[in-house]
Amino acid sequence: MNKKRRACEGSLVCSTCHVIVMDMEYRNKLEDPTDEENDMLYLAFGLTEMSCLGCQVIAKPELDGMQLAGSRDFAVDWYVPKPH
Repeated sequence: MNKKRRACEGSLVCSTCHVIVMDMEYRNKLEDPTDEENDMLYLAFGLTEMSCLGCQVIAKPELDGMQLAGSRDFAVDWYVPKPH
């Protein structure tokens, strides 16, 4: 997974890392979202029942192979992408 800066650095005050889990089997392996995560997801573009905030997904062996789709990503004002 690409490391991209997120506006809130994973502190649950934005929804720029909104992702969609592509398989229900893996979605069911994730912890239930907290109230704070649900509040931020409500603000996300393209919200689905398979949505989660990528910053809240904890990498574990049982999630190996999970595929995520980004719904909409944007850089914050101070972030300058590095050339490839």
